[in-house]
Amino acid sequence: MEFQDKAQSEDASVGFQMLSNIRIVMVNTTHPGNIGAAARAMKTMGLSELVLVEPKRPIDDEAIARSSGATDVLESAQIVPSLEEAIEDCGLVIGTSARSRSIPWPLLNPRQCAEQSVLTSKRQKVAIIFGREDRGLTNEELAKCNFHVHIPTNPDYSSLNIGAAIQVICYEMRMAIELQVSGDEQLWGVEWDRELASSKELDGLIDHLEQVMVTSEFLDPENPRYIMTRMRRLFNRAMPDKVEVNVFRGILSSITKKLGR
Repeated sequence: MEFQDKAQSEDASVGFQMLSNIRIVMVNTTHPGNIGAAARAMKTMGLSELVLVEPKRPIDDEAIARSSGATDVLESAQIVPSLEEAIEDCGLVIGTSARSRSIPWPLLNPRQCAEQSVLTSKRQKVAIIFGREDRGLTNEELAKCNFHVHIPTNPDYSSLNIGAAIQVICYEMRMAIELQVSGDEQLWGVEWDRELASSKELDGLIDHLEQVMVTSEFLDPENPRYIMTRMRRLFNRAMPDKVEVNVFRGILSSITKKLGR
């Protein structure tokens, strides 16, 4: 019995360490108090990595007060100039969205979001992106995500404070860890042989593909329509690993060489 308790404790320790691979990203936050509320929500559930993309105001006394003691999360928060920099090393990127889109995107509820995030966090960084208080994330920012997550609310009163939204997502992360501390679950049902491609590597692939499509005259840069958005959705949904991205870019380079350009 003592041995079993020790093993379970070790499994739990490993499981909760995976939360350190899950990053909360806040874009253009207006009110420092919301940053403090986010830090509090994160710490209560065991998350610690907060990245701020061009906040409108710096972390101040209001943020510290609203954090209710989660000052370590605030002190270690990174401030970066772009969303690309905030997520470039992440293998899975999920954006919060309440909007309907002209091009549908894979959509998760908070529980599904947590399950995907925890499975991926065993080996790689995961980013959950929260947008501006007044208008959320732009279409361009949402297009950088593998999935979108929507928190179901009362249709008659759907207003949800960003701190409360972060608390909901962080709670589901904690519960997903509680349910998966055994470590038996795998993202693809087996132990994968390569890491997933990072957001930065996928950006490089999409840019490379667009260049070849323009060079081959398949894509008209003056009238691109939604072709590249659909291509980005395809690769985000597929979640290719690093080797698969390198192979695909090698194919594109070969095509360019054959075209003689």
